Amino acid sequence: MVNGDRVRKHTDDEVQAEIDAEAQRRVASLRGASREVLTRRLEELRREWDVERALEVNASTLILASSVVAGVRTRSWGFAAPAVVAGFLLQHGLQGWCPPLPVLRRLGFRTQREIDAERTAVRLLRGDLKAPTDVPPA
Repeated sequence: MVNGDRVRKHTDDEVQAEIDAEAQRRVASLRGASREVLTRRLEELRREWDVERALEVNASTLILASSVVAGVRTRSWGFAAPAVVAGFLLQHGLQGWCPPLPVLRRLGFRTQREIDAERTAVRLLRGDLKAPTDVPPA
């Protein structure tokens, strides 16, 4: 199973439906838009952070900050936070889910596959593709 599929599988149905509906609304609002508007949206999609990146940055920031605090205070309990965060990353790597994931999904972070699906729809609207299957393999 692709990682984005694992994330979708572990996302609350209501949250998943809202993420999908929002993407459909954005694409529908672009129907008939100028090539410039479509190109601008494609650039926004290229820069959008997926849920994996958000999780990795969040976790590494917490690990780094906790390690610095523990190093400054030199107390053994200071390393508990990095250990917990590292455990979350391990759990996500093995299962495709971890405790921060539902929060990130509710904040609207999407999987790379979800972002790519919207990108394909915008490219179809712009005329770059004749069919969704015209997307060259990565």
